[in-house]
Amino acid sequence: MLRIDFGTDDLSRLRVATGSDFMWEVVLSLHLLQNRHAALVFDPWRRRVREDLARAGLIRTTRSLIEVNPCASYFPDFLTPGIGNSDPDTGVDAVLSTPRSRLRYELARLYPDRPMPSGARRLAEGESEALHQLGRAVRDYHAVAVAPYRTVIDRTVDADLSRRADSALAAGAEGLLGSYQPDLLTWRDGRLECGYPFDRGLELNGRPLTLIPSFFCVRQPVALTARELSPVLVYPLPLVPGCLTVAEPGGAPGLHRLLGPTRARVLELLGRPMSTSGIAAALHLSPANASRHATVLREAGLVGSFRDGHRMLHRRTGLGEALLNGNWGV
Repeated sequence: MLRIDFGTDDLSRLRVATGSDFMWEVVLSLHLLQNRHAALVFDPWRRRVREDLARAGLIRTTRSLIEVNPCASYFPDFLTPGIGNSDPDTGVDAVLSTPRSRLRYELARLYPDRPMPSGARRLAEGESEALHQLGRAVRDYHAVAVAPYRTVIDRTVDADLSRRADSALAAGAEGLLGSYQPDLLTWRDGRLECGYPFDRGLELNGRPLTLIPSFFCVRQPVALTARELSPVLVYPLPLVPGCLTVAEPGGAPGLHRLLGPTRARVLELLGRPMSTSGIAAALHLSPANASRHATVLREAGLVGSFRDGHRMLHRRTGLGEALLNGNWGV
């Protein structure tokens, strides 16, 4: 059981992420490949992803990721630095910016009684090539295991966030916390409780708690291990069997023929803001090609683009959403 006690002002600091987090979805989907949890929902996904990883020559890459991210009660916190960052660049850059001392400590904790695999050992030593390989492995795995399902992930997350927003508007932060199913999260007398692999208390000490919905989180919520990190609680979503079997590239019938297969997949990806290089990494395109496809979609009114610092971010417009959903009458 995990217990989170809220002080007088902690409710006013409560946050809910605006969407799923890139690295949390990568990490938790890798866990699902290593177990049989939620078999009715995820077994079709497991079969297809294993086939697609093999076809793409990524079995060895996936095994290297599992070496540092096992399905266990402990996995390194440095792999999940985000609090709702959907952009691949932001997520990967944050992981690769982890201080060497923290890499060493968290990976040593992962292998306390047995030799560390060579790849994990090089990563623990902060070798630049090992970090580069980790970033490339994360992007390659995500492109096969997560990106093709982005549309259904975003729809499911958005539906959940809409319910939470309605509850918060009606009854404030306490209404939000009370809106979750009791078998998932229980809010009572200033304490939030949920199932957990072991008994644990989490003290906020004036820090904001961020709730993050995750498509690939199952059974019970997940929190970071290190108490000094910004507190987050990643929680599962209600899923039904078959929800992933329909997540074929191209969305609505005929969209491939209308836009071409690559642009259809770009449109699918952009349910949340994504940089040009993020699109390129997710779909294995060159940055120039990714930019060209985004430009064509923008000129057609299907995608909007805006600057965020030095980056150009892209996101589906209402017209793009309608087209993706098969509303051809727009």
